[in-house]
Amino acid sequence: MGSSDRDYLREESRRQSSPPKPPVTVWLIVINAVIFVVGALLTDKTTGISPLERFGAFSIAGLLRGHVWELLTFQFLHANLGHVAFNCLGIWVFGPFVENWWGSRRYLAYYLLCGAAGAIFFSLLATIHLIPNTSVYTPLVGASAGIYGLLIGTYVLAPHARVRLLFPPVEMSMKQMALLWIGLAVAVILGDLVLGWAMFSNSGGQAGHLGGVILGFILMKNPGWLGKGGGREDKIIRPAAFKKRRQEPKLRPRSEFTREEASEVDRVLDKINRDGFESLTGEDREILQRASKPKDPTP
Repeated sequence: MGSSDRDYLREESRRQSSPPKPPVTVWLIVINAVIFVVGALLTDKTTGISPLERFGAFSIAGLLRGHVWELLTFQFLHANLGHVAFNCLGIWVFGPFVENWWGSRRYLAYYLLCGAAGAIFFSLLATIHLIPNTSVYTPLVGASAGIYGLLIGTYVLAPHARVRLLFPPVEMSMKQMALLWIGLAVAVILGDLVLGWAMFSNSGGQAGHLGGVILGFILMKNPGWLGKGGGREDKIIRPAAFKKRRQEPKLRPRSEFTREEASEVDRVLDKINRDGFESLTGEDREILQRASKPKDPTP
């Protein structure tokens, strides 16, 4: 039986090749889905509003009254099934990559801070009247601001990674996707401000998206703000940077072989790989023993 056929080696190989599981990403999706179902069950059929939304939706008026928890709770409330499904998809697509870089605890802080930044940026634009048809009581719900933080985080880490949209099925780089979504958010805000058409009615939500992008970009460029060290292990290395590094061999040969000896060693190693150590003969073991001993240095 070859070494690759052994159960414990196969298990070790799978463990080394599998990427780390993204626990916070999974829990964010589960929590969003559960809260949506609970909210739907508790919704008042007359008003169409659930107690969760009354307590947790963000508004400028609520913030002025000191309801600071709304900066967190609004991120787990959604308007309808399509809203929560699309946002959960966004978390699943972009979350694992960003979580594996930040680490779970810092990733959660990053995600929630980007979401809160979306609410604050929405409040700022609404206060200076750049979002029409908005009052201090206008509610804001959804995880989109945090997801836009994940989008910009993925862009910073891998701008040239290729992704494919679901609709339309177009392939593009992460840089192109990030610029496209940011551009659409800006276009909706300007369109609502200048034209006021119904197609631009979600300008408040798009303002939240931009808030998530802005803080997400700042935090990705300053990871020490969330306690992620600035050492070499945290530096984002672009492919071109590898060309500048001098490649040194990690191991130096311990012995020198003739061509015939090297051929015999290769034959024995192939035999081990194919049939295992137990298949070696006494002669095979002697060949390996001789090969493992360094030759005397030339005087």
